[in-house]
Amino acid sequence: MSIRFFILLTSAVVGLVFVGGSWYAVGSGFEETLTRHARSQAEESARLTRAMLYEVMNTGWYPDQARAFNAALRASNPDMTIRIHAATAPGAADERGSDPLLREVLTRGAPSEQVIKGNLRSIFPLVAETRCLTCHNLATEGQVLGAIEVRAPLSQVVSEALWAFFFSAMPSILLGIGIASGGVWWVSRRIGRSVEAVEEQVNTIGSIADLKALSNPTDTQPFTEISRIQNALGTLAMRLRAIAVDKDILLFEIGLLEKFVITSDVIRDWREYVNQLLTDINAVIEVHVLFSVFQIDDEAFDVEVFWHGRPSDALRAMVERQISDAVQHHPRLSGPAEVTLRHHHNSDAALSATVDTTELALKVKSLFVEQPKIGGIVGIGVHADTLTDQTHMLVLESILSTLLNVVGSIKAIHKYTRDLEYYATRDPLTGLYNQRVFWELLGYEIGRSQRHAAPFTLLLLDLDNFKLINDHYGHACGDRFLQQFATGVGEALRPGDIFARYGGDEFVVVLPEADMEQGYTVAQRVLDVARNVSIEASNGDRLHASASIGVAVYPDHAADAKDLFLFADTMMYRAKAEGKERVRLPTNADVMTVFRDLSEMGVAVLAAVEEKRVTPYFQPIMAIGSKRVAAVEVLSRIEINGEVIRADQFIEIAEKVGVIHRLDAIVIEAALARVAETDYDGYLFFNLSPRALVLSEFTATLRSIVAASGFPAERIVFEITERDTVKNLSLMQRFLSELRSEGFKLAIDDFGSGFSSFHYLRNFTFDFLKIEGDFVANMLHNERDQVFVRSITALARQLDIEVIAEFVENAEILTLLDEIGIDYAQGYLIGRPSAQPPGQPRPARAA
Repeated sequence: MSIRFFILLTSAVVGLVFVGGSWYAVGSGFEETLTRHARSQAEESARLTRAMLYEVMNTGWYPDQARAFNAALRASNPDMTIRIHAATAPGAADERGSDPLLREVLTRGAPSEQVIKGNLRSIFPLVAETRCLTCHNLATEGQVLGAIEVRAPLSQVVSEALWAFFFSAMPSILLGIGIASGGVWWVSRRIGRSVEAVEEQVNTIGSIADLKALSNPTDTQPFTEISRIQNALGTLAMRLRAIAVDKDILLFEIGLLEKFVITSDVIRDWREYVNQLLTDINAVIEVHVLFSVFQIDDEAFDVEVFWHGRPSDALRAMVERQISDAVQHHPRLSGPAEVTLRHHHNSDAALSATVDTTELALKVKSLFVEQPKIGGIVGIGVHADTLTDQTHMLVLESILSTLLNVVGSIKAIHKYTRDLEYYATRDPLTGLYNQRVFWELLGYEIGRSQRHAAPFTLLLLDLDNFKLINDHYGHACGDRFLQQFATGVGEALRPGDIFARYGGDEFVVVLPEADMEQGYTVAQRVLDVARNVSIEASNGDRLHASASIGVAVYPDHAADAKDLFLFADTMMYRAKAEGKERVRLPTNADVMTVFRDLSEMGVAVLAAVEEKRVTPYFQPIMAIGSKRVAAVEVLSRIEINGEVIRADQFIEIAEKVGVIHRLDAIVIEAALARVAETDYDGYLFFNLSPRALVLSEFTATLRSIVAASGFPAERIVFEITERDTVKNLSLMQRFLSELRSEGFKLAIDDFGSGFSSFHYLRNFTFDFLKIEGDFVANMLHNERDQVFVRSITALARQLDIEVIAEFVENAEILTLLDEIGIDYAQGYLIGRPSAQPPGQPRPARAA
């Protein structure tokens, strides 16, 4: 039931009650008044009748007189009926017996009345007076001689009076009904408008932000009750704003959680990512600007400002001043520094003209970490009123946390990547190029030599008896000697010569555009420098060492990089065999001997592959947290002339003769067969050459080998090595995707030893990352190595990759790895490679 209908119905009922009550009251009044009037008339008529009766009886009472008397009585009052009853008349006794009222009056001598059928009947006694005794000689004074009965038509008179009153009052009644109806209509209309106004305010609510208008109504209601309802709704709206969350905001918050995931795409296109984030934010909250200010180490401030539209010059200048103030007044940001400022906008549309610089407020949040040393703040620019809304404040905090996570992670990864790129190309101890970069530069020099038809010389240096320095004076002392040696040799080389540390105490030098004679001159100069290098040990001893140098010239002694290196390596070993501390130049006989040895090794490797004389060796990998063997790496060994040959001695030859993919398949098949005889349930790591990966039939071969073994694919991990850079990355990506679709896991091996590590990590998805062992082995004595290991671990953690440290050879390194948070350890401390498969032998089946 509506209020309007209720008012109309109530008004009608009240009107009817009023009219009925009025009718009843007027009728009752009329009836009482007319009754009194009728009673007075009856008394007057009885008095006159009694007087006339006395006069008539004084003159004599004849029948004609009696009839005339009665006629006169009726004529005097035609609406009344008057009768005279004699107490002693014939038949009076019968009449008294049938009329109780008359009998009562005659008996008591007092008047009485009653209303019968709408008529007022009044009976008055005729009492004998002294003068009456003249005629009534038998009567006594005070005796009732008769009665006068007067009858008046009371109901008819009342009804006629009421109807006369009704017809006379009809215009006033109609006027009152009209006025009352108009008043009811006006009141119901006012109430309806008030209710519609409140209803309209409620209907406009579509989000939590709309509750603000309901809690602060602008119009005043004319009715106190409606105003109270409106105020109650406003109070409810305020409470809802404090406890409720807008659906759009909730969905936005859920979306923010997804944006906490930092992928390679985000790292590459992070500015577009923030621009899109700003667009998404404005779907729920009006945000005009986002900004980030970060400083890495003591470098320049990197300021990025992201606008939701193109700002005016005044607005841009104001925000720049506020950002400058925020940086200058922040206690953790360093003092004056160069500032790199960049503005971005997610659309070319002009920023809304309603954005008032006086109403724009900035909300900021900061992040500071010590490793790597990164500090900065992020901020968001909104209308000042937004900061007063508790729900919006929570959303702004989430946005700032997301922005801080994204930009902070990007900056951290940028620093990690920059450091890793440096360490990937440089030996952390000496600052020289490392082995992997040497191979790349050697390949580049071969190409340049072919283009310009100019030879170049390769020197391979190996320190003599350097192991004695490490063993007697410690690795720290040995490291200082290597650094001093690298510095001295570098000063003896020509500008443009390539100097690299190959590993341990081996160094290589590429001398561009140098023939045998020029190469020998430089080699002698290097040999002289090596003789003069010395350092003082902690006990005061002066330490010296010499060097043996092998020389090879391209293209005189080899046609490719690997053969050239093997030739120089052979010459270096002959220099040692001839007494050390000398330069060994190749002769024609040396050239023939080296190529014959290489050919014999190639034939031996090819025969071992053809006869499947490849033996799998297993080296344990321990989970640092649980201190249990969680995986083993399968290594290849072949036997030639009764001697077990390590993989590093024949892998390059296997690749050169084109059987590396067959070698990988043989060792995988043999290892799975050996493991099937045990109860081992951990991971199996297999090394795969990139050259094998690009062969289309290799995937099918792996699939059939694994399926035949029954070993779960999800516990097999394939390591991708960097012995060769894969030119066709699309083929490799397709192969690795096929491996992952089969359930296999992937690991990147020797991470940090070259540029390809980062290239692979950027383009492919890996489950494990194995840190180059040289960095792990030296991290106790070399801070750069330790920083490198920590940086790789942090980078892997950001990409959700588990880390394995190689070359773990003592408990101190293992403890440090645990502190850094590395997941697995591999090395001689954990276990040496063994032909014995992991796990316990399965019991033999009953026959």
